Amino acid sequence: MGKILMAIGGLIFLAGAAWTVLDRLGLGRFFGRLPGDIHVVHGNTTFDFPIVTCIVLSIVLSILLNVFFRH
Repeated sequence: MGKILMAIGGLIFLAGAAWTVLDRLGLGRFFGRLPGDIHVVHGNTTFDFPIVTCIVLSIVLSILLNVFFRH
Protein backbone atom coordinates (compact mmCIF):
# COMPACT_ATOMS: atom_id res chain seq x y z
CA MET A 1 0.00 0.00 0.00
CA GLY A 2 2.88 2.35 0.77
CA LYS A 3 4.41 1.91 -2.68
CA ILE A 4 1.08 2.66 -4.34
CA LEU A 5 0.66 5.86 -2.31
CA MET A 6 4.20 6.96 -3.17
CA ALA A 7 3.55 6.28 -6.87
CA ILE A 8 0.33 8.30 -6.78
CA GLY A 9 2.15 11.13 -4.99
CA GLY A 10 4.90 11.06 -7.60
CA LEU A 11 2.36 11.24 -10.41
CA ILE A 12 0.63 14.18 -8.76
CA PHE A 13 4.00 15.90 -8.37
CA LEU A 14 4.85 15.33 -12.05
CA ALA A 15 1.45 16.60 -13.14
CA GLY A 16 1.93 19.74 -11.05
CA ALA A 17 5.41 20.32 -12.46
CA ALA A 18 4.14 19.87 -16.02
CA TRP A 19 1.25 22.23 -15.35
CA THR A 20 3.66 24.87 -13.99
CA VAL A 21 5.93 24.60 -17.04
CA LEU A 22 2.98 24.75 -19.46
CA ASP A 23 1.56 27.75 -17.60
CA ARG A 24 4.87 29.62 -17.87
CA LEU A 25 4.94 28.89 -21.60
CA GLY A 26 1.39 30.23 -21.94
CA LEU A 27 -0.08 26.83 -22.81
CA GLY A 28 -1.68 26.10 -19.43
CA ARG A 29 -4.47 28.62 -19.89
CA PHE A 30 -6.48 26.11 -21.90
CA PHE A 31 -7.53 24.08 -18.85
CA GLY A 32 -10.25 25.68 -16.77
CA ARG A 33 -11.30 28.00 -19.57
CA LEU A 34 -13.20 25.68 -21.87
CA PRO A 35 -16.62 26.71 -23.18
CA GLY A 36 -19.13 25.66 -20.53
CA ASP A 37 -16.84 26.29 -17.56
CA ILE A 38 -18.48 28.61 -15.06
CA HIS A 39 -16.69 31.84 -14.10
CA VAL A 40 -18.59 34.37 -11.97
CA VAL A 41 -17.23 37.71 -10.74
CA HIS A 42 -19.39 39.63 -8.29
CA GLY A 43 -17.70 42.60 -6.65
CA ASN A 44 -14.56 41.37 -4.88
CA THR A 45 -15.63 37.72 -5.08
CA THR A 46 -14.67 35.33 -7.86
CA PHE A 47 -16.11 31.85 -8.32
CA ASP A 48 -14.69 29.34 -10.81
CA PHE A 49 -16.29 25.96 -11.50
CA PRO A 50 -14.53 24.18 -14.39
CA ILE A 51 -17.24 21.58 -15.02
CA VAL A 52 -16.40 20.93 -18.69
CA THR A 53 -12.68 20.70 -17.91
CA CYS A 54 -13.45 18.11 -15.22
CA ILE A 55 -15.57 16.08 -17.64
CA VAL A 56 -12.88 16.16 -20.35
CA LEU A 57 -10.15 15.15 -17.87
CA SER A 58 -12.35 12.36 -16.54
CA ILE A 59 -12.92 10.95 -20.02
CA VAL A 60 -9.23 11.17 -20.96
CA LEU A 61 -8.09 9.55 -17.71
CA SER A 62 -10.70 6.79 -18.03
CA ILE A 63 -9.48 5.98 -21.53
CA LEU A 64 -5.82 6.00 -20.48
CA LEU A 65 -6.42 3.83 -17.43
CA ASN A 66 -8.46 1.34 -19.46
CA VAL A 67 -5.71 1.12 -22.08
CA PHE A 68 -2.86 0.65 -19.61
CA PHE A 69 -4.53 -1.52 -16.95
CA ARG A 70 -6.70 -3.82 -19.04
CA HIS A 71 -6.14 -7.47 -18.16
